[in-house]
Amino acid sequence: MTYYYRLGTVPPKRHTQFRQSDGSLYHEELMGIHGFSGIQSLLYHLYPPTQVHKIFLEKTIALEFEDFGHLRHRHLRTHQVNQSGDAITSRIPLMANADVCISVARPDQEMSYWYRFAHGDEVIFIHEGSGVLESQYGILPYCSGDYIVISTGVMWRIVPDAEVAQRMLVIEAQGHIEPPARYLNRYGQFLEHSPYNERDLHPPERLIPHDEIGEFEVRIKARDRITTYVYQHHPLDVVGWDGYLYPYTFNIADFEPITGRIHQPPPVHQTFEAPGFVICSFVPRLFDYHPLAIPAPYNHSNVDSDEVLYYVEGNFMSRKGIERSSITIHPNGIPHGPHPGMYEGSIGQKQTDELAVMIDTFHPLQLTRQAVELEDQHYSYSWSD
Repeated sequence: MTYYYRLGTVPPKRHTQFRQSDGSLYHEELMGIHGFSGIQSLLYHLYPPTQVHKIFLEKTIALEFEDFGHLRHRHLRTHQVNQSGDAITSRIPLMANADVCISVARPDQEMSYWYRFAHGDEVIFIHEGSGVLESQYGILPYCSGDYIVISTGVMWRIVPDAEVAQRMLVIEAQGHIEPPARYLNRYGQFLEHSPYNERDLHPPERLIPHDEIGEFEVRIKARDRITTYVYQHHPLDVVGWDGYLYPYTFNIADFEPITGRIHQPPPVHQTFEAPGFVICSFVPRLFDYHPLAIPAPYNHSNVDSDEVLYYVEGNFMSRKGIERSSITIHPNGIPHGPHPGMYEGSIGQKQTDELAVMIDTFHPLQLTRQAVELEDQHYSYSWSD
């Protein structure tokens, strides 16, 4: 749950006259979720946000799914993906279901347009890179390790820092991505035992209202197509806003791990929840401290979940043959666990330096053609090596 925040100039009372220097009214816009009963913000524009000049269909979207084939564990080597395009056009969709689409991206250009996803929130995990996300809410810097959480309806573009390589994991939800409810009290404040709190959430830093005239492009993803809206005024014309809905960053390094005397299950790593899936952060931590503890995870079956693990940095203590930006998919229906030698070999170890992002989905994922092209065909047999 985000907290109340404001930038720029807003009137003392909502839904009242708020006038520009020439006497005309600023144009108030309410942006909220769950009808009028969820979190929301009020924004004040120089021009009506409805004042569009041209609308046309940019393209339709159809993921190219491959037949899953026989049930098996998968390993995708995404490190080989080349840099190309901007933060949207460089996306390579790898897997999806009705709740979520998971992609990787390696942009090397700034976006020349603004973008909005109309059906849900997005989380962009910055594996490598730095830059800013520009939106009607202001300037939001990002750096390696950041989760950029972008609410539905936010109009944004990413401007990478020059000469800085970018590598991103993109999680696109059909719904809203929020901190787990069990971390919050009934007032929406983070509880003392939660692994992060409000100080770790970073809202936009500066608001720069634009009053330029020209042709400005906004691409909206909705109903399996991209529609382009062309405005004759700059779309980032907000002079002030306040509320609870805005894009923010949370850095994985600020996730405080929960440890115990014996091995802790994956829910202790949960960072966000959404309809149909959760996002977890595996961060450097001390191992279990029971005198007979086995730090490596026990074998387990994903009875209700497909488990997707994106490897960021370090040596993952339960896996062999994994590199930076590898993705493993352990589908429901078959057990998985540590590779041979890793279970016994973890005994006596004191800590791990692994860094990874996990997405557990509650409905089966389908793999795309692009995913299959990146697959390590031997992975299913790696437990027998």
